[in-house]
Amino acid sequence: MNPADHPLLQGDLRLAGRLDARFFDLLAALALTGSLQKAARAAGYSYKGAWLVLEAAETLVHAPLLTRATGGAGGGGSRLTAEGEALWAAWRTLHARHQAFLHEQEAWLATQPALHTLLKRMAMKTTARNQFTGTITAVQAGPATTLVRMALAGGDPDLSISLTTPAAQELGVAVGQEALALVKASEIVLVADFAGYRLSARNQLAGTVSRVERGAVSSLVGVTLPGGTTVTASVTNDAVDGLGLAVGQPATACFKAYAVMLAVRG
Repeated sequence: MNPADHPLLQGDLRLAGRLDARFFDLLAALALTGSLQKAARAAGYSYKGAWLVLEAAETLVHAPLLTRATGGAGGGGSRLTAEGEALWAAWRTLHARHQAFLHEQEAWLATQPALHTLLKRMAMKTTARNQFTGTITAVQAGPATTLVRMALAGGDPDLSISLTTPAAQELGVAVGQEALALVKASEIVLVADFAGYRLSARNQLAGTVSRVERGAVSSLVGVTLPGGTTVTASVTNDAVDGLGLAVGQPATACFKAYAVMLAVRG
């Protein structure tokens, strides 16, 4: 696994369910500086917070973890007790073993192409509520703009995606490539009745309202397509009331091709 890659597997190691990496950063800083005030600052605690977490840890292990010296030629300071040193040493060993375990499982995942690809999709973090996976089926390049068609899983209608030609060239967009299409919920317009009109939006996905989560000002409305894909739109409460949007009602999610952000594996 390339260390520069974001790992698919992550896990927080905690002792007794409460002593985490931040606590042991505090112990490490204490051993290094001999000052609780400096150690607290290094580990991101307030001085009082550091004392509280140390007291809680001492309650768990039933032994003092820190000794304090006052005055003297060195001006006093703090140091770990034998129990504190033993706890810190145990953490270092356990942390190394924990990381080795995660790397071992990462290596196994790399031998499972389908599962690895699925988890890679999940690893991407974005504010876009709509993330559609699919395969690029057509690329129509123009002098300034490139139009891409992407087939969704489950047989739902293809998506149309418009991006600048330089961006398409930089991404290396090609037919047969697996891709992600990202669309903000605020970019989607829901239509309950076209009343004989036709819209210019290239993407018009007809489905059924599957959820309405009402907030103080706006609602999140989910429209599930026949193939199982769900599109989420952010709609004002006034619009929800005006359209009478409710679970089970037919609706069409409409959005422009340029409202879609395309992502491909680098």
